[in-house]
Amino acid sequence: MSEHSNTPETPAIQPRHVFSSLPKYAAGKPPTPVEGLKQYKLSSNENPHGPIPEVARILADFDATHRYPDPLSTKLRTALAHHLGVDAHNIVTGAGSLGALNQILKAFAGASLDGTQDEVIYAWRSFEAYPILVGLLGAKSVQIPNLPNGAHDLNAMAQAVTDRTRVILVCTPNNPTGPAVTEAQMREFLTKIPENVVVVIDEAYYEFCTASTVPAGQNAPVNGLNLLNDHPNVIVLRTFSKAQGLAGLRVGYSVSHPQLTQYLRVAATPFAVTALAEAAAVASIEHEEAVMDGVRHIVAERERVVARLHELGYNIPQTYANFVWLPLGEHTEAFNKLAASHALSVRAFDGEGVRVSIGEDEANDRFISICEQFPHRV
Repeated sequence: MSEHSNTPETPAIQPRHVFSSLPKYAAGKPPTPVEGLKQYKLSSNENPHGPIPEVARILADFDATHRYPDPLSTKLRTALAHHLGVDAHNIVTGAGSLGALNQILKAFAGASLDGTQDEVIYAWRSFEAYPILVGLLGAKSVQIPNLPNGAHDLNAMAQAVTDRTRVILVCTPNNPTGPAVTEAQMREFLTKIPENVVVVIDEAYYEFCTASTVPAGQNAPVNGLNLLNDHPNVIVLRTFSKAQGLAGLRVGYSVSHPQLTQYLRVAATPFAVTALAEAAAVASIEHEEAVMDGVRHIVAERERVVARLHELGYNIPQTYANFVWLPLGEHTEAFNKLAASHALSVRAFDGEGVRVSIGEDEANDRFISICEQFPHRV
């Protein structure tokens, strides 16, 4: 036995104290096999149809895995700059929008020299990774409950700002509930926020907004890029994981002003975006119309599902993403079990509700059938 083995006098190595208070990220689980039924995974907001054929060919032919990627993702940033109408220097890539968000939080939130925690404000419930990332960096999460319709309570978020607030996260459309913030709402909100507070507009599901039909009397969801010229403290966050079907390749990016990007590049993990991911993302940009054809089909399916849920009496929030939210409360686990018994996996948040991704047409049919059977239509 090694002389360094653990004994009663030498306790086991322990992680930092924050680990005891961190929630655990629960990724969407695969469906349970059921004899005679095809399995469908509707628990991770993935694009069920995968990348477009032009990207699939790149994936099949890629032969440079022995080479390090360009750490600045120059080809991708150049393509994005042309596509978005921004300067390439204002774009910082990351391993998915989650990686890009981690760069932002590492740069601007943590603990002060005197040990005081910086504060990060965000709506709750929202993206599950937020409290984990914030906590790991030593900052304090300030969670503001959503409105009854699942939307951000922007007034309460603004009122929560203190002299310790460093970052505000606005998830639009909000994961897992679905509502989006409009440009008018966002502009009004920003007038209430000090200019030294970074406001992150997390637009992971942005393409599904652009393909959505906005109900009469409602303003369209915000395009965060429209706010950058007027608000240097804004950072827009996007990804290729959802609409483009590249979730497994991990490529996302942020767009902001040089006074912010200079710090984000320092905080970035070197070589986070692989050469394969970069090539696939560039091809997705070059063939945007094909990508959007797929997005429009998913949105059409989403609207078909939503219409049927309304007919069945489900009270669900307006969704602009590629998922729907059933606020089932105490009946959440019962719905989760019913779905599992039909070889369908959904994302259940215990005691709150169920998020269901829009999947293959047949999967959506089965989801509707389950909703027709379920007796608790809160």
